[in-house]
Amino acid sequence: MLTAFARAFRTPDLRKKLLFTLGIIVVYRVGTHIPIPGVNYQAVQKCVNEASGNQGLFGLVNMFSGGALLQITIFALGIMPYITASIILQLLTVVIPRLEALKKEGQAGTAKITQYTRYLTVALAILQGTGLVATARSGALFNGCSVASSIVPDQAIFTTITMVICMTAGTAVVMWLGELITDRGIGNGMSILMFISIAATFPSALWAIKKQGTLAGGWIEFGTVIAVGLVMVALVVFVEQAQRRIPVQYAKRMIGRRSYGGTSTYIPLKVNQAGVIPVIFASSLLYIPALVAQFAGGKSGWKTWIEQNLTKGDHPIYIVSYFLLIVFFAFFYVAISFNPEEVADNMKKYGGFIPGIRAGRPTAEYLSYVLNRITWPGSLYLGLIALVPTMALVGFGASQNFPFGGTSILIIVGVGLETVKQIESQLQQRNYEGFLR
Repeated sequence: MLTAFARAFRTPDLRKKLLFTLGIIVVYRVGTHIPIPGVNYQAVQKCVNEASGNQGLFGLVNMFSGGALLQITIFALGIMPYITASIILQLLTVVIPRLEALKKEGQAGTAKITQYTRYLTVALAILQGTGLVATARSGALFNGCSVASSIVPDQAIFTTITMVICMTAGTAVVMWLGELITDRGIGNGMSILMFISIAATFPSALWAIKKQGTLAGGWIEFGTVIAVGLVMVALVVFVEQAQRRIPVQYAKRMIGRRSYGGTSTYIPLKVNQAGVIPVIFASSLLYIPALVAQFAGGKSGWKTWIEQNLTKGDHPIYIVSYFLLIVFFAFFYVAISFNPEEVADNMKKYGGFIPGIRAGRPTAEYLSYVLNRITWPGSLYLGLIALVPTMALVGFGASQNFPFGGTSILIIVGVGLETVKQIESQLQQRNYEGFLR
């Protein structure tokens, strides 16, 4: 990986792309430290320092925003509204025939879906910004903080609207920065910004574990966490690269005096076909009962049960529910993102077949069977990786500060591998350019 970056910096046009990407990253990180109008910055800092325990969904969104959410800055929502909008549009493509038709139209249809994603991102940013401002005004953003209710001193309607507009505009700027990286930089811009947001929280989280440690001044705990992180990265790289290759043979066809086809290829089915999306879905869905109980008044039985069983990350009911939801969403997302019947029809249309399997319906059934078989280990792997912060809570008592959580490791490794592949492919094109001439 380091060799690829070194070779890229020696190539003039790739060096410009890398420097442009680094410049956008600097702008993004500066924006995550600029507070929005109407916020008492000193009170926010005091509550951030006093915060303890798991922040639930706020902690998840705070991770994706690089720590900007709990700081209530102009980039507080980060890239999360765009991620949510992209997932929603991807799910609706299967349900709404109009979106499915746009997807099949090629580049023009993709551009239209991208436009819909932008509109939905702005709408979600308004909704999430309003929720964040309301939560900050009520003091529920930081449980147990002595000055939580004074984070927003002026609770006038004009101040609230101004805060929501600033956060929505910040989300639009983040989306624009990501598209600039995609067009003029290296890699997928949204993925790069997500990578930077998560990686930016690592140094402070590691140092917090060192300060909380008691063995050899905290260095034993610090070294153990680093070792666990390296093992997890190696495991994630191994599984993310694992795939089942289904061979495909294309029949030879004679058109005039020229023959076409007769080639052999394969369909790569990844073990983790769903990526990190099941973990995000499970985390968000599992936090909804806790959020409802948080804003519900009184001391009813259901509220007490939720507070005792579904708010603590080390509770057995929470662990089992989290694991089962990840497994369910892994199968659910794979079922809607990969259509065996469509793949089988495309193969049949171009004269392709799997050796030993008849074209058409038998091919679709075979692909579905193989996909279900490899999704089981992929979903179990996702569940085990996501439970690492829970094991850290038991072992170190550092659930919130543990940096090598399942979601963060999956995103960082996935984005890093994809970016390196793009750099290597562009380097390979330049190396073979003279030969092709």
